[in-house]
Amino acid sequence: MSERSVAELAAVVEGALRNAELEYEQTAPGRFVVTLPGVKKLKTVVGLIVGEHGFRIEAFVCRQPDENREQLWAWLLQHNSRMYGVSYSIDGVGDVYLTGRLGHGAVTPEEIDKLLGSVLSYADEHFNTMLEIGFGTSIRREWAWRVKRGESLRNLEAFAAFADPDGQAGRTTEEPSSQ
Repeated sequence: MSERSVAELAAVVEGALRNAELEYEQTAPGRFVVTLPGVKKLKTVVGLIVGEHGFRIEAFVCRQPDENREQLWAWLLQHNSRMYGVSYSIDGVGDVYLTGRLGHGAVTPEEIDKLLGSVLSYADEHFNTMLEIGFGTSIRREWAWRVKRGESLRNLEAFAAFADPDGQAGRTTEEPSSQ
């Protein structure tokens, strides 16, 4: 069985991205950067790389945690066994990524769609939990600072139960009025 060329596979990738109506850029032959819109993680940037011997997918999820590194890494590893096509990994400084590899024969529009769906799902669904584990002190500090100053808590709403478990902030998530 003959291997498909990088150009052939790049055409498959580009066709899949175009059909999915995703925002993407081809940065070099066989290299694509795709932006996936999310809800909790507002956007996830994904690299798709067609190499001579395989296909790679990489997506940055969050920077290295400020605290509880081992707890976060254990949480990520526990999730890896239940994930499709990609798994969590960390780089040399501890930043968190989703990564996966395929052989050339597995590169199809359907598989690209599944992989991108996996990346979007895992990055978006797990994002707030990762932030709570790795940045909990900072989140609580920001929450308290905003409450003290009467600032909006709108973009911290997802962390209300975590940052103010007793609901004592007497908070409103509306913007302060300008009276």
